[in-house]
Amino acid sequence: MSIRNASRFVLLALGIVLAGPLQAKEKSTERTDLTTNTPSAPPIAEKREHTFTTHGVTISDPYAWLRDQSYPTVDDKDVLDHLKAENAWFEARMAAQKPMVDALFTEMRARIKEADKSVPYKDGDWLYWIEYEQGAEYKKWWRRPVGAVADGKADQLILDETQLAKGKEYFQLGAIAVSQNGKLLAYSSDTDGSERYTVHVKDLATGKLLPDTIPGTLSSLVWVAGDTGLVYSLANENWRTDNARLHWLGKPVSGDVELYHEDDEGYRVGSSLSSNEKWLIIGTGDNETSEVRMVPADQPLAKPLLVRARQKGVEYDVDERDGTLFVHANDTHENFRLATAPIDKPSEWTTLIEGSDEFYLTGVDLFRDFYVTEGRRHGLDQIEVRYYDDPARIEPIVFPEASYTAGLGNNAEWATDKLRLSYESMVSPATTYDYDVAGRSLEVLKVQEIPSGYDASLYVTERLEIEVRDGVKVPVSVMMRKDRKPGGPLHLYGYGAYGMSIDPGFSTTRLSLVDRGFAYAIAHIRGGDDLGRAWYKAGKLQARTNTFNDFVDVAKGLIARGYTSAGKVSASGGSAGGELMGAIVNSDPELFGAVVAQVPFVDVLNTMLDGSLPLTPGEWPEWGNPIEDKAAFDLIRSYSPYDNVRAHAYPPMLVTAGLNDPRVTYWEPAKWVARLREMKTDGNELLLKTNMGAGHGGKSGRFESLRETAEEYAFVLWQMSGN
Repeated sequence: MSIRNASRFVLLALGIVLAGPLQAKEKSTERTDLTTNTPSAPPIAEKREHTFTTHGVTISDPYAWLRDQSYPTVDDKDVLDHLKAENAWFEARMAAQKPMVDALFTEMRARIKEADKSVPYKDGDWLYWIEYEQGAEYKKWWRRPVGAVADGKADQLILDETQLAKGKEYFQLGAIAVSQNGKLLAYSSDTDGSERYTVHVKDLATGKLLPDTIPGTLSSLVWVAGDTGLVYSLANENWRTDNARLHWLGKPVSGDVELYHEDDEGYRVGSSLSSNEKWLIIGTGDNETSEVRMVPADQPLAKPLLVRARQKGVEYDVDERDGTLFVHANDTHENFRLATAPIDKPSEWTTLIEGSDEFYLTGVDLFRDFYVTEGRRHGLDQIEVRYYDDPARIEPIVFPEASYTAGLGNNAEWATDKLRLSYESMVSPATTYDYDVAGRSLEVLKVQEIPSGYDASLYVTERLEIEVRDGVKVPVSVMMRKDRKPGGPLHLYGYGAYGMSIDPGFSTTRLSLVDRGFAYAIAHIRGGDDLGRAWYKAGKLQARTNTFNDFVDVAKGLIARGYTSAGKVSASGGSAGGELMGAIVNSDPELFGAVVAQVPFVDVLNTMLDGSLPLTPGEWPEWGNPIEDKAAFDLIRSYSPYDNVRAHAYPPMLVTAGLNDPRVTYWEPAKWVARLREMKTDGNELLLKTNMGAGHGGKSGRFESLRETAEEYAFVLWQMSGN
């Protein structure tokens, strides 16, 4: 994707809960050593009577008060005091682990090349790249003219994240887009983790900001009309992007034109340019249905061309070349087909590549002289070059390992004879390639450097298939040292939602567990699309519990195969993967020696019952609508982690939250931990850490985020030390 239309918004899992009248019932307690101001016992949240009835079932939710009624402002003293008490308990219990946290952080940081930069890529008259300086938390964005000597003299700094983040507890760059004439830069940023971004426009010749400022965006930024207009989407009061808007440069934002408005509260709107940059593409959709409109990029106020009206369950995306639309759609096969249509008859689709049970077509990228398909066959990434004038000519790009993850990198130009690719595996560091299309050859441009040293020959990666309780075989990717003793500790990671695959890529932080005798396994469970769209569907809606069962059965299968033993398995997952963690500790707590749940989506029932909350309507196709459907209500109630906490022994657990998180709001993990403290029968550690100035992704900055990973690994090592 070109810097002109880059966007970094990823939706993982969502969660905001039902509010209601609050009545005090009992006071919370927290014992503190007055001589050291250190808590001597975990905080016990007070219970306040709160009930509601749906489908004839009355639900008690005594911790509903932890949702501040003025959210997104959080200023309720009781709420803040409780979160601070939980943080104090976290600090007190982790104090003895500080040497381990420091050691892990030091070795994780030592694996990062601090002064580093990406391989430049060409876009028009310029070469673009990003660069980290020694010790810097944030990036700098650079360019230089094509043909200029690479001695630094012609280099131009176009954006300095380090300067923008100066003095701020949190900083996140959202979208960044250089105008087509190369003279202007539009970018958006978030300074509190709330994911409401403010857009600025910079004159690259003078370095000065233009008066144009657009607050409250949540979208890509697209230059149109000869760089006189900028297309974006605002987040409405419910954090939904229900619009595509056009800002004329130099004009008041109050006069911006709404190009499209979406009336369905469950849909989201986004914009991009076609690969040849001739068309503005405005897409809308939810988790299972989409609809696309096209407008000439040089005439953004022209009447939009509707490609095909929305049809429930049909997803499609579109690109254009020489008057022909290329449509990537799942209308005839759940693993998608590629079709074409004339621009004047956009809804009349003719199949170019049939859908297939064996090949999952995940995407298509058009270039002037050829096009590229990406997909997965048996869960393994495939990239193939194809030709407009010879449909039978297919040239797969061959990679050196049996298990890996690969994809297209920055390919900004329409007319090109080389493709920029990215590649890695669980044992192979990230590699940047150029692929010569005519010569069908790969050229290594850069291999991720690990300053503290890394010897791939010390490690082995395996791809297993473990049969689960309903007879389905679930893929598992495993990495470990070759000298690891059989039956040692094993860390199991999972996600399993939204059709998001978890690729077997490389991780420098993971080495800190693996080098201490752990095997590291990724369970490619249903709910992701690792094995195609059917794999995704088999873990959503009525089939949601397959995801949880798969993870548990994979853990049991790894034990049965001698990779580890019961109690020696640690587990982690975030967001929807945090929901997974909540489900498995309710169902099979004895399997796990330690569990880390990052920003966990655990109050599923309350969230899905409140259609007024920002993200809920768009989530009903994923989880079900328990407001209208009693069967969905019963199913969600049967697995929602918060609603199924019971009086039994739970494994040691570390739970994280972000106060400003708009996806999984802070009160979900806070309520869950409160109920766990009330119900669990064991004396195992239960810690909650809330980032008071961050959102869904935790702290910003490449080193600050490492420290949080170090804390999580230290917790796992601490709890697993006796196993």
